[in-house]
Amino acid sequence: MKTLIVHAHPEPKSLNGSLKDLAVSTLEGAGHEVRVSDLYAMNWKAVVDAEDFGPAASSRLNVARDSGRAFDTGTLTPDVRAEQEKLLWADTVIFQFPLWWYSMPAILKGWVDRVFTFHFAYGVGEHSDTKYGERYGEGTLAGRRALVSVTTGGPASHYAARGISGPIDDLLFPFQHGVLYYPGIEVLPPFVLHRTDRMTEEEYAAAAEAWKQRLLTLETTEPIAFRRQNFGDYEIPSLHLKEGLEPSGRTGFGLHVRG
Repeated sequence: MKTLIVHAHPEPKSLNGSLKDLAVSTLEGAGHEVRVSDLYAMNWKAVVDAEDFGPAASSRLNVARDSGRAFDTGTLTPDVRAEQEKLLWADTVIFQFPLWWYSMPAILKGWVDRVFTFHFAYGVGEHSDTKYGERYGEGTLAGRRALVSVTTGGPASHYAARGISGPIDDLLFPFQHGVLYYPGIEVLPPFVLHRTDRMTEEEYAAAAEAWKQRLLTLETTEPIAFRRQNFGDYEIPSLHLKEGLEPSGRTGFGLHVRG
């Protein structure tokens, strides 16, 4: 298995840094190939601008159109091309980051904004009366798997169904469904550690063992059963879920998960 780890934390000695290092050693010890994009260590540029697109940039910047033209002509900036090549190389992608203000760190959002260009991660496939492009289960990155490993400062109860912060699956839905599943990546259930700023050595030891087990079962873990866009569950072109497919009483993000 070939695994790319995208890591987003500024402190190498942080818990997130330790989990990243443990992932590398565990996977390599099991015979897998591993590459790491350590965004802070790379001084990753976190904003999209005309420099990303070279000669493909228009005088009145249009990020979608210009990024697609730069992708098609091979004129994307080298750091973006390198990350796209890593994604195409990988069988599995692990994202390691802390939950900051209910979302990913800005540097990771910037990685998505710059790397997931038009004609690479979106804007691909047939658009017709029966198909709305290749996305949500299809796309350039179909056949790959992703695992989100995230840490929170609050206890698990804050992120439960009735918790004040909202269910963790809802908080991660925009990333797991809207970013990763959109270009076709199958998303595994996340690995979440709570109350990490107060973690004891004993708790870390237990968490590290649980993390190792998740890593060693990446190839056999069932992905989240997100609904595929073009396979009968949605009306096209409205992309509304067809009536009667959801379990009784289910609403919100859960509508887009089968079963």
